[in-house]
Amino acid sequence: MPIDPQNALLTVQAGLAQLSTLIVSYAFSAIGAVILLVGGYIVAGLAERSIFAGLGHIHGFDATLRHFFSKIVRYAILILVTIMVLGQFGVQTASIIAAIGAIGLAIGLALQGTLQNIAAGIMLLALRPFRIGESVEVGSIVGSIEEIGLFATRLRAADGVYILAPNSTLWNQPVRNFSRNGVRRGDITLSIGSWNDIDRAQKTLLAIAVAERRVKRDPAPIAFVATLGESTVSISLRFWTSSADFFATQADLTKRAKQEFDAEGISIPQPPPEAPAPEARRQ
Repeated sequence: MPIDPQNALLTVQAGLAQLSTLIVSYAFSAIGAVILLVGGYIVAGLAERSIFAGLGHIHGFDATLRHFFSKIVRYAILILVTIMVLGQFGVQTASIIAAIGAIGLAIGLALQGTLQNIAAGIMLLALRPFRIGESVEVGSIVGSIEEIGLFATRLRAADGVYILAPNSTLWNQPVRNFSRNGVRRGDITLSIGSWNDIDRAQKTLLAIAVAERRVKRDPAPIAFVATLGESTVSISLRFWTSSADFFATQADLTKRAKQEFDAEGISIPQPPPEAPAPEARRQ
């Protein structure tokens, strides 16, 4: 069927007229959308910097939490601006908000454990039961803190082993912080024969503690009888020292106590010899 040039021309003119009408009608929407995007981007950046700087004025507020909350504000503003831009073009934003809510709920259910770690990380950073460099014990986890993240905390064990613990595990158990108070109490217990002079043994231990510069004078060290056996007496030395010097001080005092007891003639009972094997007795 031959095409009528007159009809084709009229069709093209009608299409161009409709296109110009659409361009004119949506031009203001497009300009408004561009202005919203640029303005929203600028406002999001300003809000992020303001929140970050404002939280920095709070004493002790962790830098990780400052970044986290400022980023949340930034992305929330950008999402709101995007929804407003779509509304400029006649898109039903109510359905978009409902879809975003449904997606967020699905992601929350799928990442329930991860979200628990984030919440626990926020609480750990806010309440600070431990800080970087401190030695802690949480359940079966023992080590020094190297990094506290939003999802997990990195520790270093005493033997150098790398430990990565989920924040929810650290938050849901009692924390023993060996470094927080700055001082620790140490106890050294030695068993001596009941025939020894107990007073002299106690004075010897106290003299060792007083001579050690790392032992605190307040509280003062004390020596006391810990337990009584049939042929032995356990003498304990209790002292206080700084957390950083605890292990070295305890090891040095234990060694010095043994040396002084030997020098003073205070004998430490030796374990009885093992009975010979039946074959050895027959020989």
